[in-house]
Amino acid sequence: MQRRDFLKIGCAALPAALMPELAGAQQASATQRALVMDAMGEIRDVYTPDLLRQIIESGANSVTVTLCDPKSQELQAYQAAIDGILEYDRYIARHPDLLLKATRADDVLKAKSSGRLAIYYLTQNSTHIGRDLDRLDVFYSLGQRCLQLTYNHQNWVGAGCKERTGAGLTEFGHQMVEKLNSIGMLIDLSHASQATMMDAIAASRDPVHISHTACMAVYENVRNTSDESMRALAQKGGLVGICQIRPFLTASRKDNLDAYFQHLKHAISVAGVEHVCIGSDRDHRVIELSEEYMAELKAEEGPNFNPSDWPLFIDQLNGPRRMEVVWDGLVGLGLSEDEAEKVMGTNLFRLYQEVIG
Repeated sequence: MQRRDFLKIGCAALPAALMPELAGAQQASATQRALVMDAMGEIRDVYTPDLLRQIIESGANSVTVTLCDPKSQELQAYQAAIDGILEYDRYIARHPDLLLKATRADDVLKAKSSGRLAIYYLTQNSTHIGRDLDRLDVFYSLGQRCLQLTYNHQNWVGAGCKERTGAGLTEFGHQMVEKLNSIGMLIDLSHASQATMMDAIAASRDPVHISHTACMAVYENVRNTSDESMRALAQKGGLVGICQIRPFLTASRKDNLDAYFQHLKHAISVAGVEHVCIGSDRDHRVIELSEEYMAELKAEEGPNFNPSDWPLFIDQLNGPRRMEVVWDGLVGLGLSEDEAEKVMGTNLFRLYQEVIG
């Protein structure tokens, strides 16, 4: 099947060979029939086989995971990224019947056809590269296919969304964009300042994406993205991924599922349905806000931990079957099944094909 033919018909018409055995072609749910991809989500090595099966049975076909703590710097960042790759490699190797390390766009189809979950590798910062662009070749050879230019603050490449100056892409940042284009590693602009976003969109020959964000026009938060940036991204063929982190979506702590779909609706209206995807940025476990869990978070996040942000999740999206809720909500917005599938997966598949290969 040629790429343009696949994109034309979508995944609803994929042959039965590409359907997981868990759901026969006749009995499959909408999400099981569709191609479902998460541009940035969590798969942790503590996930049990049972939890992984629930994720797959919900229809999810791929998750792009963060390799390591994006706040690390210099040699610590380099080692943390290496360790993250090795840890995920080991985890995937322990569950070959459930997980597939993905380095090509078509790997998600291999995963779907065999009832597995494809795992793509992302770093949420470029600090592990330092000022040595040859390191990009090292990480590409180890399987990394997506790189986020900045985290919240300034690095060698550009400014993050919390940087006081709000500066844009540096000269070295332009060099990194060119190198990433040349090796086929997808550029992620999540957490970037608006100036860095606009500079990188303009500088890149390839489409780029913002894997996990929300809409500034719907709810003002430093992590969210302006309409101007979303339009520029779409004009270059890129995607904006709407996250499921409650404090980025709404101040309401309960009865707030509608807020998530308002962000999706706005992104679609601004960028177009062909330029929106899902980037959950969320755990697949059912989270209960116990004292033990909050203490664990505080230990992990350190000074970044803010108890007033909790719960981070929206109740209906708190668990392994959340993509089914997302599908129903998109259809509830008035999208056709073909349009819903674009947002749920085929848009991201197209981007991966074009950039990663």
